[in-house]
Amino acid sequence: MEIWRGAVDATHNFLSGEDRVSIEEMVGGFLPQAPLWFAVDATDYPLAFLLIDKGHMEALFVDPAYRGTGIGAALVRHALTLHPKLTTDVNEQNSQAVGFYEKMGFKHIGRSPLDGQGKPYPLIYLKYGE
Repeated sequence: MEIWRGAVDATHNFLSGEDRVSIEEMVGGFLPQAPLWFAVDATDYPLAFLLIDKGHMEALFVDPAYRGTGIGAALVRHALTLHPKLTTDVNEQNSQAVGFYEKMGFKHIGRSPLDGQGKPYPLIYLKYGE
């Protein structure tokens, strides 16, 4: 949860305070039991994590202190070895994430004006290599 909080605080300044709290409660309810892939340092301390469900990347979060070091890209490359036609959704307002995925080779395949909870945070649907 520390990685998630730090990453969201660094990249999701478009969220209202109320929505931020609500999302954290939801994430806190499922994240501890989720099947995650981790990037760790030499002491096995987690620096980033990835969640994939049926070929869809549900989450990629990197500790803000390690953003830009290639850890997120390494996790995505690993995910692509498992799911070559990987899909993901990204908040349209998170322009850094949109650029990251485009640089990794993901293409826009759709858009929604609302997020998965029906909130007014548009999503861009992405698929690798299409």
